[in-house]
Amino acid sequence: MDRRRFLTATAALAGAAAVLPATPAAARIASAPGAAPGDRLPPRREIVAVLRRVADQWIGAHGDPGDNQWARATFFSGLMALHGLTKEPRYLAYARGWAEKHGYALNGGVTTRHADNHCAGQAYLDLYEAEAEPDDAKIAAIEESLNRMVHTDRPEKNDDWWWDDALHMAMPPLARLGALRGDPAFATKMHALYTHTKGAEGGPGLYVPARGLWYRDKNFLPGAITSPAGLPVLWSRGNGWVAGAHAKVLAALPGGHPDVPEYRRTLVAELAALRDVQRADGFWNVNLADPAHLPGPETSGTAFFAYATAYAVRARLVPAATYGPVAARAWNGMVATAVHADGFLGYVQGVGDRPESSQPVNRDTTADFGVGAFLRAGTELAALAGTTG
Repeated sequence: MDRRRFLTATAALAGAAAVLPATPAAARIASAPGAAPGDRLPPRREIVAVLRRVADQWIGAHGDPGDNQWARATFFSGLMALHGLTKEPRYLAYARGWAEKHGYALNGGVTTRHADNHCAGQAYLDLYEAEAEPDDAKIAAIEESLNRMVHTDRPEKNDDWWWDDALHMAMPPLARLGALRGDPAFATKMHALYTHTKGAEGGPGLYVPARGLWYRDKNFLPGAITSPAGLPVLWSRGNGWVAGAHAKVLAALPGGHPDVPEYRRTLVAELAALRDVQRADGFWNVNLADPAHLPGPETSGTAFFAYATAYAVRARLVPAATYGPVAARAWNGMVATAVHADGFLGYVQGVGDRPESSQPVNRDTTADFGVGAFLRAGTELAALAGTTG
């Protein structure tokens, strides 16, 4: 019997200094099977071969490309990154078929302010940029929706992003459209929404500046939900969304933009915290603050961390000698433990908002957004590996 479960989408602070274990050794546990992964990347061609195997397995298993909500959109963002690397026509055709099926529209329509609904805009922008002659119809819906937020529909309202996932879903299309149209108001609005989420102007205060990590939403702030051991809950994938958001935004904004230094500092602080709690097997736990809370490998958070770390190394935001091995261990660990021979990607925690969501996670659990994160990570790591070998 096939045990695989395809899990897809349906829908500082006090005590911060004690959020994480004091030393890397205290946080690292080797609970996944197999030896500790190497801290050097394989040759680029080997990384690309794994990416193709994983992408091809997902596409082969999903003749229907799916809906246009955040989870599937995250997959297509990763697939389009892989297309940019390989120029494989099948990947472009599959993504184009998905977008055309939905008329390049947004879930919730152009009046939506919900960040999840804006995630599809990332893939639509990728498709727009992949064409020799870009067609504005491909980005008309995402552009109108964000333009409403920026210019016409209560532009003073900045409390839409109350959960940390929102940063990944909506920041990249705001940054990219602002750059594309030469409209600085998009980046200004993005920063206002971002700083509110971080804690400015009465926002939920999800950022823990003393540790560089983020709470998923206000339900997890100190004194609220804790792990069984009484430790904070700093959800791995929630922090992965944040790391991915920063990497994508920094790649889109001009280096001289006034908000870039803050985004860089915040990403670097997160990566420093993550380096201290990477597991011996290359993964990160579902609760970054408590390695005993549902311990075991988890791919989606790990993939986003690998992506953001590789981006930061390539952009020279962090030293390669220190952070290159972090990204390499994450990649090698995922390939050794989570990637099946046929390309199926396991150990992906399904939809949720905390470590307990969609448990148990095992070698046969997967999800579209996890595959997308893996493809995005591997694409960045292939670029980091260069053309050696």
